[in-house]
Amino acid sequence: MKRRDLVRGGTLVLLLGAQQIARGATILAVRVWPAPDYTRVTIESDGLLVSTQVVVPDPPRLAVDIDGIELNPALRELVAKVKADDPFIAGIRVGKGAPSGVRLVIDLKQAALPQVFNLPPVAAYQHRLVVDLYPRKATDPLEELIAQRMKDGASQRPAVPVAPPPAAAPAADPLGELIAKQAQRPASAAAAAPAAEARRPQAQARAVPAPQPTDRLIIIALDPGHGGEDPGAIGPSGTREKDVVLQIAHRLQERINATVVNGNPMRAYMTRDADFFVPLHQRVQKARRVQADLFVSIHADAFFTPAARGASVFALSQGGASSSAARWMADKENRADLIGGVNVKTQDAHVARALLDMSTTAQINDSLKLGGALLGEIGNVGRLHKRNVEQAGFAVLKAPDIPSVLVETAFISNPEEEARLRSDEYQEQLADAIMRGINRYFQKNPPLARNRPV
Repeated sequence: MKRRDLVRGGTLVLLLGAQQIARGATILAVRVWPAPDYTRVTIESDGLLVSTQVVVPDPPRLAVDIDGIELNPALRELVAKVKADDPFIAGIRVGKGAPSGVRLVIDLKQAALPQVFNLPPVAAYQHRLVVDLYPRKATDPLEELIAQRMKDGASQRPAVPVAPPPAAAPAADPLGELIAKQAQRPASAAAAAPAAEARRPQAQARAVPAPQPTDRLIIIALDPGHGGEDPGAIGPSGTREKDVVLQIAHRLQERINATVVNGNPMRAYMTRDADFFVPLHQRVQKARRVQADLFVSIHADAFFTPAARGASVFALSQGGASSSAARWMADKENRADLIGGVNVKTQDAHVARALLDMSTTAQINDSLKLGGALLGEIGNVGRLHKRNVEQAGFAVLKAPDIPSVLVETAFISNPEEEARLRSDEYQEQLADAIMRGINRYFQKNPPLARNRPV
């Protein structure tokens, strides 16, 4: 009799299990991340979501059918999460699907190339269904950078000149001179420049010993770490790394855009300028597409204990890490793609692996010089965790032709340093220090001519 009861009980359990499977997963949260390069829609659930999608060209829209789920309040929130200035999404409609499940209709502002994929549970997230919407024709960031530089020339604050290195003779570059003339400068200097140029012998303009600086736009790629789905480290008071590093990067951007080195105007290029996620290899690719002269990735440390403190600067290592702490830090930062979410099925994955296998001794040597200049200045405004530039295999530093460093501004896991990172005063001091370090680097290492003039 007892055995019969157990069999009945087991049958009941099996039936309940089947009902649970039929009911499907529950939607826990929805998020929309608009960005200039793409817009991401994330649907988080307590189980794996199975979906199919159809692209309708006229008017442009994407229909996504999700099987075996019910239309709950969390999913309905998608409608209100679309912002008016989203470059891709005009609106989202949510309704009952057929024969079961839910249908999302994403009305598009332009024809887009969608990528729909699943992400397994990681960190604080459970299962995620991701919809990425990319433009059919990507914009040229270098052209946009130059156009914006010329447009903002008249409105930016007076340029901050930096003393040139000894015996530096600028070469002629018509486009560089045109950009420089757009920058705001004293009227007397603007009037005197054409006359001085007319008096300079043509032979002098052509005779340029290598290496020498050139009259052209100097591009500094600023890379605020994490973003979007990836919050980065979180301090004891809830401060998110992705927020404070973006604020510091914006302050540094203002200083870079107002600086001229030996007649060469600077321009900052942000790998992200708002709260969205950029995969590690795409950050490297972005810097290379604009032919950046330097790459500075900005982060805020976290450690197991709140006692750790101080700023650090890291460069790439072709071999092993310079310390166990550097190796641990690189491993932690390299996991950003798992949290932020990358579609590993795309062809870009092959490109990413190839790119991240490239590195050069010259790039690493220049990165160490840049890191040393930055450390010398950052140490004047705060405590240093290590006084030497550390090295490890950071994926984001693997541009083979751009001096690249990663700056850990402070330990956000330390309550005192978390409070400093949130303060306007300390952020301004950090931005000033990094700017001085960049200037110090260029005084000893003037930028060289590019294959493609900008």
